[in-house]
Amino acid sequence: MITLNGQTYGLNDPVVLAALAGAAVVSLILFMLVVTMRAAGRSAQMAQPLEMQLSQLGGRVQALGDGQERLAGGLHHVSEAQATQQTKMLQLMEQRLADVQEKMNENLHGSARRTAQSLGDLQQRLTAIDKAQDNITKLSGDVLSLQDILSNKQTRGAFGEIQLNDIVSKALPSDSYSLQSTLSNGRRVDCLIHLPNPPGPICVDSKFPLEAYEALRRAETKEQLARAAQSLRLSVRKHIRDISERYIIEGETADGALMFLPSEAVYAELHSNFPELVRAGFDARVWIVSPTTCMATLNTMRAILKDARMREQAGAIRKELGLLFADVERLGTRVENLDRHFNQASKDVSEIKISADKASRRARRLDNFDFEELAGDPVEPSEIVPVSAE
Repeated sequence: MITLNGQTYGLNDPVVLAALAGAAVVSLILFMLVVTMRAAGRSAQMAQPLEMQLSQLGGRVQALGDGQERLAGGLHHVSEAQATQQTKMLQLMEQRLADVQEKMNENLHGSARRTAQSLGDLQQRLTAIDKAQDNITKLSGDVLSLQDILSNKQTRGAFGEIQLNDIVSKALPSDSYSLQSTLSNGRRVDCLIHLPNPPGPICVDSKFPLEAYEALRRAETKEQLARAAQSLRLSVRKHIRDISERYIIEGETADGALMFLPSEAVYAELHSNFPELVRAGFDARVWIVSPTTCMATLNTMRAILKDARMREQAGAIRKELGLLFADVERLGTRVENLDRHFNQASKDVSEIKISADKASRRARRLDNFDFEELAGDPVEPSEIVPVSAE
């Protein structure tokens, strides 16, 4: 970089290159002058041509000086034009920078507003997420509690009984079933539904073979799967046999009973992969039901109870209708008697009215007689008015 009159030029600038070239030429000429002056003493004969050359070189140097001055003036004009252009460029850049800054301020203001709104929405969503997290935590605790309940046989049995009680209480009237009812053989059944004969009272017992089912779900090898399936078969067959022996009593209960499975998954597994267990239940007259199918079965029983009660009410209605018919017959007889009495009374009143009319006419006739004129005169028999006994 070269600085001239406060103006900086690059080494690759054509003007600078021309100036450097001129300076180099001047330097060369001066060097040649020095060499020539030294050679002048050695060769006198060459002095005259050298003078002529020096004169020519002086003219050329003068020309180069003039060119350098012109070049310096051109460089000055170029520097002034460049300075003016730079000033305009700076002003234009300042204006554009101001516009860009204003737009940036507007964009930043809008971005800040949108960011604040987004942060508000995010805060609301975080609040909703916190609530959902609390619900999930509570639900996780409930799930863990349910797992604790299902891990114990006694609590699992109580869970099945509670679910059965809830379904039965929603499907049947309260006087059509009894819970934890004791039969004549001393066995206590979870629910006894009082159906009319036939079929008679039917027992419902809750069973939950969860361990065998979970072992079947966790089985990874064929051997584990076969062992878990065999365990499930033995468990369900035992439940079917127990219900058949304990809760089907001839002359006391219906000839069948229900085994309630409080799990739709276990029920679906039995019907999908263990149909022989379902057939074994049919053979033992033990019908396996899930919460859904139990509700449908109970709705059918409710229709049976309603029909039986309607038949009972129909008998009572027929009895009452018979009594009502007898009352109506007695009422008809009494109405006929009353009508007969009314007719007799009406006839008596009519006869009394006739007698009263005749008595009134005779009284008027008697009132018209002149007893003074008739005194002393004999009365002809034809003038005597007979008095009727009527």
